[in-house]
Amino acid sequence: MSDLMKEIGFYTLAGAPKSPRELIDEVQDAEAMGIGNCFISERFNIKEAATLSGAAGAISKDIGIATAATNHNTRHPMVTGAFASTMHFMTGGRFSLGLGRGIDMLFDAMGLPRIKTAQLEDFVGIMRRLWRGETILGHDGPCGKYPMLRLDPGFDEHIPITFTAFGPNSLAFGGRACDAVVLHTFFTDETTERCVRTVKEAAEKAGRNPDEVRVWSCFATIGDHLPHPVRLKKTVGRMATYLQAYGDLMVRTNNWDPEVLKKFREAPIVANFQGAIDQKASTEELEQIAELIPEDWLAPAASGSPEQCVGAINAQFDRGVDSVILHGASPTDLKPIVEAYKKARNPKKFGDFPAHPGGIR
Repeated sequence: MSDLMKEIGFYTLAGAPKSPRELIDEVQDAEAMGIGNCFISERFNIKEAATLSGAAGAISKDIGIATAATNHNTRHPMVTGAFASTMHFMTGGRFSLGLGRGIDMLFDAMGLPRIKTAQLEDFVGIMRRLWRGETILGHDGPCGKYPMLRLDPGFDEHIPITFTAFGPNSLAFGGRACDAVVLHTFFTDETTERCVRTVKEAAEKAGRNPDEVRVWSCFATIGDHLPHPVRLKKTVGRMATYLQAYGDLMVRTNNWDPEVLKKFREAPIVANFQGAIDQKASTEELEQIAELIPEDWLAPAASGSPEQCVGAINAQFDRGVDSVILHGASPTDLKPIVEAYKKARNPKKFGDFPAHPGGIR
């Protein structure tokens, strides 16, 4: 029986790692510390999700693993289905396939179609059928035309699907079709509560038990024990990169002032910046950019002493989420916070979560 704290997780290779091999120590350190779940984001450089997932599964024993997220349109459905089933069997059921809508500008540059909700729903349906051992002939749906799709007729597996959601349509889709939903970072308390309601209500309308759809808060966790330049990169740098990529959605979702975003974008240091700010900006540049971002935009995070961070993490559960990702930090960065969390934790509060992070059953 694992003594991992299955209600919390972390993202491996946060930010811009020098080598993907850093994952090995991170996953093993997390498991030793009691962190229950490992989430794997994907960037098309040295963070390809299938490779990282296999590595995480091979060097761990109990920790749950999820891609959060990969995109369904970058691989053939049989490739994605085989990836997930391989991970499922290799880890003894500790894996969840996590999908996301992705970034339209990136897909435009790659020559890939932008992802629509109908495509996602069609794709999830295909995955469920393949993992049950079905052979699908002549599929013609929103996610594509496929003469024949099949993995293994002997399969009869439930592999949980996690969806990284942002807007109301994505949240509702996650609630009615997926096993777990991961929210975005820097959501205000009001936004978090609204997003949880959207997911749970959509599940109920679809005839599902809303209590079985697991909602993860993705909560920036940056303690004061970290050096100032590191904290600056993990707060200002990360928020600035989100605003670069999908600022309108961030502002609209949190009901923030769009004029602030406009001034941010027009500032020469942002308008002329080449690349992602959290990867490329110097400490001096981040200090300049910090003046463009209101403090209350960065406030939805765990900061301060380990005890203050734990208080903020526990407050996320009061917002209605089922679990919390301690986002933007390695297990080494999180160690004093996790130790303080463990001391204050009431294990009876969380019940028996499954081995994987994708759902509650």
